Amino acid sequence: MLILISDAFSPDLPEKISRFGKVTDDKGKLPEATVLLVRSKTKVTKEYIDSAPNLKLVIRGGVGLDNIDLDYAVEKGITVHNTAAASSIAVAELAFALMIAMPNNITKADRSMRAGQWEKKELKRTELYQKTLGIVGLGRIGTELAKRATAFGMNVIAYHPIVKSSTVATMTTRLKDVLNNSDYVSLHLPLNHETKGMIDAEMLNEFKNGAYLVNTGRGKTIVEEDVVDALQSGKLAGFGNDVWYTDPPENTPLIDAPNVIVLPHLGASTKENLLRIGDAIESIIHDFVTTE
Repeated sequence: MLILISDAFSPDLPEKISRFGKVTDDKGKLPEATVLLVRSKTKVTKEYIDSAPNLKLVIRGGVGLDNIDLDYAVEKGITVHNTAAASSIAVAELAFALMIAMPNNITKADRSMRAGQWEKKELKRTELYQKTLGIVGLGRIGTELAKRATAFGMNVIAYHPIVKSSTVATMTTRLKDVLNNSDYVSLHLPLNHETKGMIDAEMLNEFKNGAYLVNTGRGKTIVEEDVVDALQSGKLAGFGNDVWYTDPPENTPLIDAPNVIVLPHLGASTKENLLRIGDAIESIIHDFVTTE
């Protein structure tokens, strides 16, 4: 059995899974591969699948599966897994880091100091304490974020189309109730027909004036131009973003927008998380091999 590692994983992964078969990172070996390991960079399209006639298992190291044509994979008899549980802490900590950095003007202060400026009076701070965090999508990551927000003395409310009760957040049945009442809104949504472009001009109008928005979920769940308009008008006080329409982004208006912190899709890229992803992959391949 040939296992193809198509994207970047922990350096110890090849040795960890070598007991199951030959491991390679040579993408030219795709036609021979039985197992394919990807993250977000490799796009497993219909054409890609057609070029892999021996493929039986695809594992996405991470949460989303929107870079994989799931319907066609099922049609071709290919099993698809992700490693959703592994990344929860890493992504939640990054979302919280953005929530801390924006109201404390961390990036602005750093840039001004490097420019020889002393903006002690100009750079105002606000606290997270007793502010309201609204979480849109209370899955594993949203739950971990809620725990951290509670530890900082924040009030946490959340919307999820399926989750109706939670021990870490007050659930609401309408998305607008979260947006109307939150000082911070953090998006943890999968990308599908319902969520694509969900945060548009109409929905942004439902936000509290001066709210902060964080997106560590999927880039295409927002309309970038509408978010820029909200930042320019002051409707949004700030936007922290780690996810994009494409990796890397092309011609995004967010780069030049005011009051933004932009990151190169770092959410799952902790050393600890890559090790957890490796453990999950090993377990998935083990189950695949023993049930074949």
